[in-house]
Amino acid sequence: MNDKTTVIPTVMERLERLETGQCLDMRTYKRNRSVAIVRTGPDSFTVVERGFHEEMWEGLSADKIRRLLKTLLKREFPRSNKIRLYTLDSFELADVNRMGHGSGRFGT
Repeated sequence: MNDKTTVIPTVMERLERLETGQCLDMRTYKRNRSVAIVRTGPDSFTVVERGFHEEMWEGLSADKIRRLLKTLLKREFPRSNKIRLYTLDSFELADVNRMGHGSGRFGT
């Protein structure tokens, strides 16, 4: 869990270490809304927003992601103080409903 006030520098640091195909998944405390960032090339990323809005941005550089994250944090995490960060091996793993913690009636 990361503070909302310091999450952008943390995300930018983690994005540098991602390999192509890996994903950084940002979730609310309740895990019901998310912003996923997928590395698609050396300096190319895809951002997928799932929550209040469903939107996708492709071919973004790291600088553009920093600006976009400011907007997305206000829109998707307006009342959140803490944000969960997951580093995943692929974007398909980010599609799992994390409310069930991977088992039971919510998860697979």
